[in-house]
Amino acid sequence: MNLNNKLYKILSKNENKCVIKLSAKNHPVFKAHFPDNEILPGFLQIDIIAEIFTHQIISIKKAKFISLILPNDIIEYNITSNSNNKYKIIINKSDKKVSEIIYETK
Repeated sequence: MNLNNKLYKILSKNENKCVIKLSAKNHPVFKAHFPDNEILPGFLQIDIIAEIFTHQIISIKKAKFISLILPNDIIEYNITSNSNNKYKIIINKSDKKVSEIIYETK
């Protein structure tokens, strides 16, 4: 799925970190989830990770959503790996952790 159809813009990226800016609340994703209380759904946080880092995720070991991610937010994905196919992503907004996701790839 190509989510980058104006849902987000990559501001900077290297192999361990990516910073994006989300679109405004008029994007269809935000209109659908939830009307009048727009947030980025957890499953899309994971889909964006897969797309940005070109990972084919086969299993989610942990997904912890701590704070809301809203339209126009600038969020930072920090990735670490202990092996070739196990990854941990910490998602930060304004230097505060908002999500943590641990997953395996093919």
